[in-house]
Amino acid sequence: FDYSNSYDQLTGGIKMIPITTPKGTFNVWTKRVGNNPKIKVLLLHGGPGATHEVFECFDGYLPNEEIEYIYYDQLESYYSDQPNDSTLWTTEHFVEEVEQVRKALNLNKDNFYLLGQSWGGILAMEYALKYQENLKGLIISNMVASIPEYEKFSKEVLGPQMPSEVYQEIMALEAKEDFENPRYTELVTQYFYTEHFLRMPLEKWPESVIRSFKHLNQNIYIFMQGYSEFGVTGNASLKGWDVSNRLKELIIPTLMIGGKYDTMDPKYMQWMSTQVQNGRSLTTNGSHLSQYDDPKTYFSGLIQFIKDVDNK
Repeated sequence: FDYSNSYDQLTGGIKMIPITTPKGTFNVWTKRVGNNPKIKVLLLHGGPGATHEVFECFDGYLPNEEIEYIYYDQLESYYSDQPNDSTLWTTEHFVEEVEQVRKALNLNKDNFYLLGQSWGGILAMEYALKYQENLKGLIISNMVASIPEYEKFSKEVLGPQMPSEVYQEIMALEAKEDFENPRYTELVTQYFYTEHFLRMPLEKWPESVIRSFKHLNQNIYIFMQGYSEFGVTGNASLKGWDVSNRLKELIIPTLMIGGKYDTMDPKYMQWMSTQVQNGRSLTTNGSHLSQYDDPKTYFSGLIQFIKDVDNK
């Protein structure tokens, strides 16, 4: 009985994958949707410490195109083991974790597409720079190749778009590192999240997004990203991270997706597509979660890219 080929029938697609680390073996949660030997898209969520739940709207689009995709909660995320060991909270660990997941799911250069959004985009870029020989296609969604560029855009463009008194109050709270103040959460949610993270009134946010927020692992998020929504104040893995000058090393077909109202600079993401050797750009009319606030553009562009690569 070949369990590896039949796990999706037995478990509804769910497979726990053991990940070997210097601190022991832990299990991460994956769920396969669909079955296409030539197209398998592994989804890397944001955070760090968020969940696959921000991708649940993919269910309404990719199955219709017979595109197989795999949900995956990274180590420390809600559906996977949470060893709570900060020595594992590095980009290098997560790159090797993705490689172990790839091997366990029999993904290879003939079928393996990697899609990373936000922090998942950083992880996807780092993975591709080390292991692109395993990839058929790469999709970087809503992430720039430079944390300094992200911070510059936040402070010089997005912040000043807010009412000046609101931005000043947020910056004053940040200066005091008073991030747990309910006022900070209130202001960021009202004036930043609903403009640049997901452009809908908060009461209309999809249940899957709300659920992902509830399931966010604050420990790893704060350790690696930090508290601020206008920059990275976390550990060395992300602080100052910049692979802009290495994009030219990527020879695999690559799609860069940005949003007109994104937390990341859409023009910079367009520029990234010109730096890789086989790039394409897609700019939606949405924000950081473009798959929800401009799904028509997001999914039509994503599906076209995958099919074009598959037909080559």
